[in-house]
Amino acid sequence: MNFSLADKIILLTGGAGLYGRGLAASLAAAGANLVLASRDVAALEKVAAEERALGRRVQARALDQADEASILRLRDGMLAEFGRVDGLVNNAVSRPMKSPDAPLADWAASMQTNSTGLFAITRAFAEAMAGRASGGIVNIGSIQGMVGPDYSLYEGLDMDAIPDYFFHKAGMVNLTRFFAARYGPRGVRVNCVSPGGFFSGQDPVFVQRYSQATFLRRMADKQDLGGPVVFLLSDAARYVTGVNLPVDGGYTAR
Repeated sequence: MNFSLADKIILLTGGAGLYGRGLAASLAAAGANLVLASRDVAALEKVAAEERALGRRVQARALDQADEASILRLRDGMLAEFGRVDGLVNNAVSRPMKSPDAPLADWAASMQTNSTGLFAITRAFAEAMAGRASGGIVNIGSIQGMVGPDYSLYEGLDMDAIPDYFFHKAGMVNLTRFFAARYGPRGVRVNCVSPGGFFSGQDPVFVQRYSQATFLRRMADKQDLGGPVVFLLSDAARYVTGVNLPVDGGYTAR
């Protein structure tokens, strides 16, 4: 039962995308009373309905992570409805940059959501949890916040490494440590998981190259990330904080 999220009030930002859909299923299956939040409420409502059809407790809320007022409305609304928040999974991400040569305005837009917004939502919900001396936060990072790009994976393909993602995911790792240090004495644990490449229909050449670069010889799928996140939110991880856990099939252990 230590690995259960039964009756915990958990917020998952995002919830319908590459990582989010699998995370939503895993968190709900573990017993969480789950709130999904993003700008695309219609997409989240579809996910929530699918999960509720399985007997799980999932609902959707609006969130613009680039807007602090939106973050605070979501927090205050959850506190008014549930009386507490037990966990936050920072999964939402904005990807305005499409190439290293993109306009600087795209970089700035990325930072507003993925850096400033990440800080704002983590601070807001950590304060709410600290008021009860209990809670857990899990940041969804990336191995691209741990290592530099391997351009041999992209050779001859219409693919490239995008710099803003490397920048803000690396910052997420150390911001995790900052918040773990700041809120640990107040009963809130803060951790990060850094997934490796997820299969999403990429060019077969890339898939083969990337798979060979992992110990497990495959890319990740939607079932691979949920278990580590459930663990870090659960009482089984009650003495785990400030950790960055690669979930990458061994890619960064080479």
